[in-house]
Amino acid sequence: MPDRPESLDQVLEPTLAALARSGDDALSKACSEGCPDWDEVVAWTDRTRQLVLRQRQPSALRAQIPAMASRLLEILRSTPGTREVDPEWLVARFVECLPDVRACLAEDVEAAHEGDPASKSFAEIVVAYPSVHAVTVHRLAHELFRLGAPVLARIMAEDAHGRTGIDIHPGASIGRRFFIDHGTGVVIGETTLIGDRVQIYQGVTLGALSPRSGQKLRGRKRHPTIEDDVTIYAGTTILGGETVIGRGSVIGGNVWLTHSVPPESVVLIESPRQTVGDKSHADDPHGSDWDI
Repeated sequence: MPDRPESLDQVLEPTLAALARSGDDALSKACSEGCPDWDEVVAWTDRTRQLVLRQRQPSALRAQIPAMASRLLEILRSTPGTREVDPEWLVARFVECLPDVRACLAEDVEAAHEGDPASKSFAEIVVAYPSVHAVTVHRLAHELFRLGAPVLARIMAEDAHGRTGIDIHPGASIGRRFFIDHGTGVVIGETTLIGDRVQIYQGVTLGALSPRSGQKLRGRKRHPTIEDDVTIYAGTTILGGETVIGRGSVIGGNVWLTHSVPPESVVLIESPRQTVGDKSHADDPHGSDWDI
């Protein structure tokens, strides 16, 4: 057996040299591109989210918007994928879109209030609903993605995913009055198109039929289109870029769809056969009491 090093001094220099060596692997390429600081992006996102959702005082907005824009400019200058875009132009366009983002979010909150009989107030929805957190971040991240800052947008989306369990790619296009009820386990892929007044429930996947060679499909529509006024219940999976769920349709729980359905459809799976018996007369040779 070869001799093992007995101290840190014996391994430190070779380890430093190996880790510092520039190569052609994926990690080396990532470092050369420049990686924004995750925590700084998250902190900026939280401040911007609160500004859009809750700040109304003109004097505070006058102070906070330039500060938000200045910090965004600093982050963009360290973010890969934005070198072909003028950061100052991008920041100006982002600030310009904030009123429209806020208008969409106000309608999303109204849709949540109308769609959830458990909601007690608009304030409860804004501060406590995971879907509002995820959709707010998405609407901000989508603008940055569209303007040419995909890595920054992806960090924002993944942080919201970690906090809420709702995974929305910033490239997805989502219409007005959108509501995700409960939300845990929802996945919405990059090229998904969602119309207005759509409501979905926990565990819904709007995904792609992806082969192993996924890079060959980059830039092509891989995820479904959900037209206006569609409801999709829990646990349903809808896959494929050519799949269109027609306007006004209702998709029941635990459905698997890889083909389009026409407008005003109702799609259900057949209920599994179940038996209900008297526990005291159950034929159980092992004497299990089934207490859990």
